[in-house]
Amino acid sequence: MIILLLIASLISSINATAVVSRSQSYPSSQPAVYGPKTRLTIGNGVVAPDGFIRAATLVDGVFPGPLIAAQKGDHFDIEVVNNLRDDNMFTLTSVHWHGIAQNRTNYADGTSFVTQCPITPDHSFLHSFSAPNQAGTYWYHSHYSCDGLRGPLVIYDPHDPLAYMYDVDDASTVITLADWYHYMAKDLIGKNPTPQSMLINGRGRYAGGPEHNLSVISVEQGKRYRFRLVQMSCDASVQFSIDGHNLTVIEADGRLTEPLVVDQLQILAGQRYSVILVADQPVDNYWLRSLPDAAGATYEGGTNTAILRYKGARMADPTTVNTSSINPLDETNLHALINPGAPGTPGYGKADINLNLEVSLPGVQYLVNGVSYQPPTVPVLLQILTGTDPSHLLPNGSVITLEANKVVELTLSTTGPGGPHPIHLHGHSFDVVQSAGFAGNSTLNYVNPVRRDVVNAGSNGQQMVIRWGDRQFGPLVLALAGTNSEPKVTLTGTSKRMGFAVIMAESPSDTSAHVGPVPYEWDQLCPIYDHETNLTR
Repeated sequence: MIILLLIASLISSINATAVVSRSQSYPSSQPAVYGPKTRLTIGNGVVAPDGFIRAATLVDGVFPGPLIAAQKGDHFDIEVVNNLRDDNMFTLTSVHWHGIAQNRTNYADGTSFVTQCPITPDHSFLHSFSAPNQAGTYWYHSHYSCDGLRGPLVIYDPHDPLAYMYDVDDASTVITLADWYHYMAKDLIGKNPTPQSMLINGRGRYAGGPEHNLSVISVEQGKRYRFRLVQMSCDASVQFSIDGHNLTVIEADGRLTEPLVVDQLQILAGQRYSVILVADQPVDNYWLRSLPDAAGATYEGGTNTAILRYKGARMADPTTVNTSSINPLDETNLHALINPGAPGTPGYGKADINLNLEVSLPGVQYLVNGVSYQPPTVPVLLQILTGTDPSHLLPNGSVITLEANKVVELTLSTTGPGGPHPIHLHGHSFDVVQSAGFAGNSTLNYVNPVRRDVVNAGSNGQQMVIRWGDRQFGPLVLALAGTNSEPKVTLTGTSKRMGFAVIMAESPSDTSAHVGPVPYEWDQLCPIYDHETNLTR
């Protein structure tokens, strides 16, 4: 047992420092930093981020994946190389750039069988796209499994209107939160898994496990820090707080908000927040907490925690005490900083297009308006580009066609067990007209709602209402957020997860004229996939 613990500790140490920044080195508890023009090699490896040794799907040999950092206006050229070999895990892959609009580059969204065929082993695909009007905190992840392919992506704004509020905003202030499982993703298919630990910046401890090294976030007394919180969980929702410190929210999912002071945030899978921490407490160590919504989750033995360490404090676990929140985040109190107000005519049901989706779970598969999503064998974008009539797009019952230049209002209600459900719409930020799961969830706000791309759809009997009006082209997925819950496929192209998804086919008649021309390499993804699949049958 002692030998195994030593091996686990060694693997974790190597894992945290194995990849060095392509431009600089910085503390081992932080990932490497890649630029917007880079290569991500997806391969297999063995890691022990919480002290438990397991095989994983890694980006350049590390978990979390490297931070991709860019400046507002940069063009992205990110080549994804598939070097996966371990048949105990999924060997197909795709990478979604979560929160990036992909305006006119729908083919680069990275959603298998919606915008592309998957990347097969020994092949690659170059994702080339721009996000000229976007800045903020994003992330990237696989749509195939929860075995480790997840990493942060930040677009910095040199003219950030809230820059006066903080002194430090760099790689050291990006904080990733991720649930971690001691089982392969294939073993979790069709189940509601409970994570063994929550990792903060790729490190954690599990109940009954070793006193594994925790991540340390370093601060200097008197300085103000912009912490970018990236919730990269496959499924878990967390309650985030830092002992002895308030946090001022200034960003939700890549959109600036009016500053709001809280002492705790519920952060759902896929959501991101920027919060300002003022290092105004005595020099010491403080617990940074990320409690998942799992039965029996505690902070015992340092589980679900990291360490906020002031410069000059001794190297030791904190002794600070967790206190009950008196000012938790309520989404209804968040308001868009720039151009507030939902698009279109104020008032429920007064948008150009008004959609109602009812989500239920009568058995093991979710139903959306009575239909369980099953990925098509031909990507929806390919169907559109080859002239398929919009009314005949597959999968049947899961494609909603939206006309061009329309304001869309979507009401989603939930019945049955489960929740809260984090809902992500690819390609758009939307105004949350009605929040679910918060004290003010009965109120409709068209004047100054929060604008974001992952929203709490609530639990049994609740509903949320969102609006968007920006124009896009091609298919965009509306689905559960997180790497374990969005529509994915097995090697044969059938659904392997819960069916909670629909596809918004936006401006299909104009897509060919505004998306592309698609790269030759994109055109080859499906023939290569079909060939490889036929060989394995």
